[in-house]
Amino acid sequence: MKKVITVKICLGTTCFVMGAAKLQEKLKSVLEKYGDSVDVKPVNCLNICANTDTQYAKAPYVMVDNDIISEATVEKIINKIEKGY
Repeated sequence: MKKVITVKICLGTTCFVMGAAKLQEKLKSVLEKYGDSVDVKPVNCLNICANTDTQYAKAPYVMVDNDIISEATVEKIINKIEKGY
């Protein structure tokens, strides 16, 4: 059975304003090459920015499996997927 990599895109207010919705749209076409091996799920909020002790820089936040990407870009997400693929 093939491993499925889960990508959760935070669409909370801060992440949305910082470009998460546009990021989600861009990812759809880029990730088509992975087929069913990558599952992209928009989530209401990952609650990362609510944690004042966070070690992560700033929004938008994306979680690839259990790894958090701050200041997420398509390139950062693809790199993380490639490492786990």
